[in-house]
Amino acid sequence: MTKTLLIFGMGYTATRLATCLRAEGWQVTGTRRMSGGDAIAFDDRASVLTMIDAATHILSSVPPSGEGGDPVLEKYGAAIASSEASWIGYLSSTGVYGDTGGVVDESALIGTGRRTARTEADMAWQALRNDVRIFRLPGIYGPGRSALDRVREGKAHRIDLPDQVFSRVHVDDIVSGIIASFAGPAGIYNLSDDMPCSQNEVIEYACGLLGQKPPPLLSLEEVHLSPMARAFYAENRRVSNGKAKRLLGWKPRYRDYRQGLDAISEASVSKCN
Repeated sequence: MTKTLLIFGMGYTATRLATCLRAEGWQVTGTRRMSGGDAIAFDDRASVLTMIDAATHILSSVPPSGEGGDPVLEKYGAAIASSEASWIGYLSSTGVYGDTGGVVDESALIGTGRRTARTEADMAWQALRNDVRIFRLPGIYGPGRSALDRVREGKAHRIDLPDQVFSRVHVDDIVSGIIASFAGPAGIYNLSDDMPCSQNEVIEYACGLLGQKPPPLLSLEEVHLSPMARAFYAENRRVSNGKAKRLLGWKPRYRDYRQGLDAISEASVSKCN
């Protein structure tokens, strides 16, 4: 039987997953706001319901709407809940943990931070069925979307926030974590690298790879960030990935930002030669 994955929201991470699985013989389709290419329109209810019926695996990467609800669950939740799919997954965010000030794992309470809509969606997917996999993701980076790109574009900042620590994950490690979960137990999994650190460290390393001088160290007030970006810097957490390692047999290929940025940089140089 051909394995068939339906992806709600063919964004950066989901597209990377689709490419990987198609290379392994999977049939993968997805939804976008408008149909085109490998995706059907999210609002094409008849087509989407047909795909839900045919899918062996279903993944949603769609974030909550501006009004706070989860659009996939609102429109197709009942059909997904009653489907015969053997695997259901949802891409959530480690932002649901809020500001922990230290290490946080999947047993922690959620809903104390700024991501209230995301928390509600996370919990709604957990309640949909007892076999759902929830993947809580920190800052995602990869080819075309990394500190290297921000430095090149002149958009990189170094902010003077001592002891500020974040976690991050390479897009390909998200893909491998999702694939590992196909044969693993349902539940909630943090997918992150092994080296939480300050954003300044990442920017400085990216500048070194590009042979550029790091941007000046500025205060939070001097940077003129958007309210959303400013709220991001108000939180501090080190995300533990131990559960995914233990139960899924997963480990990140890019254990820290240096390995991830090195690989992106080397691929970029090879492409130009």
